[in-house]
Amino acid sequence: MAASADRFNPRTGNIPASATLEISARVRKLRAGGRQVLALTAGEPDFDTPEPIKEAAIAALRSGITKYSPVAGYPELREAICRKLHRENGLEYDPSQIVVSNGAKHSLSNVISVLVRDGDEVLIPSPYWLSYPAMVRIAGGVCRFIETDSRTRFKLTAEALQSAVSPRSRVLILNSPANPTGAVYTRTELEALAEVILERGLTVISDEVYEKIVFEGSVHYSIASLGGEIKKRTVVVNGFSKTFAMTGWRLGYLAAEKDIAQAVANLQSQSTSGPNSFAQYGAMAALKLPAAIVSSMVKAYSRRRQILIRALGNAARVGLLPPEGSFYGWVDVSATGLPATDFCIRLLEEKDTAVIPGEPFGGPQHVRLSFACDDRTLREGCTRLMALCQELTG
Repeated sequence: MAASADRFNPRTGNIPASATLEISARVRKLRAGGRQVLALTAGEPDFDTPEPIKEAAIAALRSGITKYSPVAGYPELREAICRKLHRENGLEYDPSQIVVSNGAKHSLSNVISVLVRDGDEVLIPSPYWLSYPAMVRIAGGVCRFIETDSRTRFKLTAEALQSAVSPRSRVLILNSPANPTGAVYTRTELEALAEVILERGLTVISDEVYEKIVFEGSVHYSIASLGGEIKKRTVVVNGFSKTFAMTGWRLGYLAAEKDIAQAVANLQSQSTSGPNSFAQYGAMAALKLPAAIVSSMVKAYSRRRQILIRALGNAARVGLLPPEGSFYGWVDVSATGLPATDFCIRLLEEKDTAVIPGEPFGGPQHVRLSFACDDRTLREGCTRLMALCQELTG
């Protein structure tokens, strides 16, 4: 019997599945059928978690760290996060202002649920990470997308933000380095945005999960580091997945004013409770890793970025702005005449190569290509993508 239309909560019943996960499932199915599919889809490092992190978690398990953890995470980890934020980002927080959750995605969902009231407007620069809109709608908020393009390297300007703010605007989501575009905001750009944020009384959620993955002179700045007033209006979200190749460990965190942090902890206490106990010991080890371990992974991404740029950067049939950070290429395929989803289907079916369509990211003329893969896969995948573009454009 067909389900009644009113069976589900309207905030959750119509949420689409993640396009990234759907494509990944399709790739697995094709591979199971014997197809040699190249996947340039992964939103996760292809490196293994460094050994010191694994050993710390194993030692914790063996010592009996298998019980529930405090809702906001172990005090020792929150203290270590405070030291990290001071040392690397110039930010001063107390452990009571830190909440550790089950991944940065969970941290984002928590804080959006806490801050956004029914009908509140959340400002989201477009293109955007595809999960932001769903999180806002689940909370009862309204998404107000602010279009960006290649002329500003897909970065939000102060002028565009000022024009978009309405009396209902409450929160701005800012992502730097950005998924899917690879944009990294300069200090000057962030200062201009901060002026508008303070003038219009917004709260900014700053998603900084790719902070370590920057290239060729680009520098990550947290908007919260620009002064005491903007820090009070900022929730910093970060995690361990991208920097330390810990995606499966599911650990993220946020730093915020105490009232926000407490509200998030209260929400978490009634949903997931505290994060994984022994994984937190791995996270503590991650924050003590020699910088060379992380920089070696970033060097590999930098080399692959150059492979991507050489393959697509000057091609007449596609458009590519060299990414300044993260590990994605945001590729304009509009010259083919196909919407991004149709292009991706053709690429997968005809060239056994998977990339992610741009529609769920707010970019129907683009596809997202991940270079978190080995060099050979990246080179061959770019070759196949260009072959399809050539066939489609003549």
